[in-house]
Formats: sequence, C-alpha cells, structure tokens
Amino acid sequence: MTTIPCSATSAPGERTDSPTPTPAVRAHGLVKRYGSFTAVDGIDLEVAPGQVFGVLGPNGAGKTTTLRMLATLSPIDGGRAEVFGVDVAAHPHTVRQLVGVTGQYASVDENLTAQENLRLFGRLLGLDGRAARRTAVDLLGRFDLEEAADRPISAFSGGMRRRLDLAASLISRPPLIFLDEPTTGLDPRTRGQMWDTIRELVDQGCTVLLTTQYLDEADQLADRIAVIDRGRKVAEGTPDDLKGQVGSSTLQLRVVDASDTTAAAALCRRVLGEEPVATPESGALNVALTDPDRAADVLIALREERLSIASVTVAKPTLDEVFLTLTGHTADPTTDPTPDQIPNATEARS
Repeated sequence: MTTIPCSATSAPGERTDSPTPTPAVRAHGLVKRYGSFTAVDGIDLEVAPGQVFGVLGPNGAGKTTTLRMLATLSPIDGGRAEVFGVDVAAHPHTVRQLVGVTGQYASVDENLTAQENLRLFGRLLGLDGRAARRTAVDLLGRFDLEEAADRPISAFSGGMRRRLDLAASLISRPPLIFLDEPTTGLDPRTRGQMWDTIRELVDQGCTVLLTTQYLDEADQLADRIAVIDRGRKVAEGTPDDLKGQVGSSTLQLRVVDASDTTAAAALCRRVLGEEPVATPESGALNVALTDPDRAADVLIALREERLSIASVTVAKPTLDEVFLTLTGHTADPTTDPTPDQIPNATEARS
C-alpha cells in the first residue's frame, strides 16, 4: 500500500508555529440523553494532534454516541466540544470539513461498484467529475482494491468493505479520522491489515480517534486510552499507565519436575515475600513482582537449589484485568440497555 497523505492538522486561522498546538479534540462534560436514559454522562476528552486515541468499553458504554456528537452527527445535550479549536455545536459545517468518519457498518451502496461508490462520495464532497475519478482510482490503489474496482459491493468480503469505507472517509483528506469499531467482525489477518492502515494514517500526519471493545486493539494501537462504562469515563492514560493501576508485573514459572513445585513455591515466597498461586492446568506458579528486576533473584536461587526450570515469563497486567479492576466486570458486551429503554436504540447503541 502506498502512503496516505492527510491535510494539515491546523484549524482555519490557527498559527502552525504555536508551541502548544490546539488539541485535535477537546470535550468537557459531554451529555447525551434519550428520554429518561442517559447514554453519555459528563465525559471529558482531550486528543493531541498526531496520535491514536482509543475509547475503550463494552457495547452499551456510550462509545458510538460520544463519537457521533463529536462528528456533528448527533446533537450535544450538555457540555461542550471542539475540533481543532472549532466549536462543534456552533460551527458544525466547519467541523465536517476537518473530520472523516467510518462507522461500525459500511456506508457504501451495495448496488454500485467500488469505483462508483468512491466517485459518488467525491461528487457529494464537491469534486468535479474528473477529480472524483482521479481520487477514486488513487484510493483504490492505496487500499489494494484496484483489482476489485469494477466489482459490485455485494461480492466484497467484510474486510474489503471496511477498507473501502475507510477509503471513502479519506476523500477530502481530513486531518482527523473517527473510526467506530473499525475491525468489528473481521478475521485476525484482516484486522492486522486494518491496524497497519491506521498506523500509516498517523505516520502521514492524521489524528485518529477510535472506539473499540477489543482490549488487544486498544493496546496495540492507542497512544492514550479512555475507558468508559455505562456512559461515564472511569479512567484515562497510556496503556502502561492503565496497567499500572492494576498493580505489579507477574512472574510465571514452571519447574521440570512437578514434584519440585512445592519447593519452588517456598523459594519464591522466601525471595520475593509474596505468596505464589499455582495454575492447576499447567502446574505453573504465578507470583506478583513489585520490581520486575527481582525475577533474576528467583532464577539465581532456583539454580542454587538445583531446581530445573521448564519455562519462565514476566508479564504485565492485561487491559482485560484493567477493565475488570476499574469497573467490576469484564469488557464482554453484557451491559447493553434494552431497546425499550431508549427511544432511538440504534443511534445510542455502544
């Protein structure tokens, strides 16, 4: 795939030599209500230019509703939001010129070919016929879809549809891209390709705000993550910051002779002052490490006691553990509001 340029990330009239660039997104106290149901309840966000900012949470958390307000697709019921310093509520037309949006479900026309879809989007965005054709050909090449240019969308795989949808959002070369669960329903290989595309967008100057319920996706892509649950932000930080809230790293080791496991546990207890926990399935011992460097002390002591090691790893907490610690439940989509709770359940969902 060739490079994907983005337009400059400064708002109209903003000085580009400012020592503190205007945030790509700044939101304070965002609120969205659907009747008696509050889908978004006072969320604050600040996204720096040139980064991937992840909004992590299960279905029903308020991720998509937050994104829709920032993208001018849904009115803001409370609070304030700016995109590159432009007030979202006061100047929605200007904001729309600064953002591209890719939703959870492809917005392309099933009855048109890939090239026809992109040309249509180009004309709707104000390009003349020649420019729309040139842009369509360019984007199809950038997203490795040129061989499918004249194929109807109904014959596309899920991954091809998502790539085409992302290509459509880049027609106007916006400096800010909103990606709403960009890899939902994709197989692992296609998810990896989408991750590469997102990284390339940032390398070329774009800012990306993505929502996801996939913990590994947030961990792999995001420079910063806001964890939201039931319409509220419960934490924010880098992936390592959030993992640090859970606690220390974990040493996992397994000895060659299972009969030595008790002796190895006693040794870990003596060296680290922590109680090891055995994993019944594998026979491995897991012990908390307040200082990851202390793992070397355990290995030296095991050698001195002539206890042979079958395997040893030092692991940081996972984002799944972070989410469980912060919210009291996992990130599985089990907290959705029921449709009768929300007048417009489709819009408010996730």
